[in-house]
Amino acid sequence: MQTPQILIVEDELVTRNTLKSIFEAEGYHVLEANNGDEMHHTLANQRVDLVIMDINLPGKNGLLLAREIREKGEMGLIFLTGRDNDVDRILGLEIGADDYITKPFNPRELTIRARNLLGRTRRGDPVEEPVAGNVSAYRFNGWTLDINSRSLINPSNVAYRLPRSEFRALLHFCENPGQIQTRADLLLKMTGRELKPHDRTVDVTIRRIRKHFEDYPDTPELITTIHGEGYRFCADLEQETNA
Repeated sequence: MQTPQILIVEDELVTRNTLKSIFEAEGYHVLEANNGDEMHHTLANQRVDLVIMDINLPGKNGLLLAREIREKGEMGLIFLTGRDNDVDRILGLEIGADDYITKPFNPRELTIRARNLLGRTRRGDPVEEPVAGNVSAYRFNGWTLDINSRSLINPSNVAYRLPRSEFRALLHFCENPGQIQTRADLLLKMTGRELKPHDRTVDVTIRRIRKHFEDYPDTPELITTIHGEGYRFCADLEQETNA
């Protein structure tokens, strides 16, 4: 397997050099960008496995750039920023960031989170792996979760390719219908990391999944909140298997 390439998008030279040194010491190839234009140039000409990006950037900020990254592909994305507030954290995760780390940061924690994320993304998503029971799709209440394309197909037969975290959460629900899933269980399934106090990643992801269903008022409440425990998927499920 090729050595992972990490793109650091950071306009502060000292911070960028520090991050470059940290990850090169871990054996990664490190690319650098000062702003969005340089980031897009690098993405167009280099293989990038993980983007680590600040929010405060000259020109387009990191939140806008994250939307553009998610339109291009499924590389890992971590925000590393001094903006430590719930609004930015939630918005960053809603856009599709895999993680959100605030400055000042612990270099060891950052490299561990990056390594774990790269381990998941470079092994391939569940869409590329055999699924237990040879299931190719789950159908429920007029909707279809297509595992091979990692898409959610609505009752009008329009497919939407889900971001990694949404797909993993919804697949986990379909594999465990009617069972209460704690936030810790869901976060581990979605990201491979343990739940910490005040981590809203799971709640943000569930809210994004629910938004897909809201456009169809005939769809019942499929994901119910079990206060103090977690969430439960309540759907009439059918499995479609590979031939």
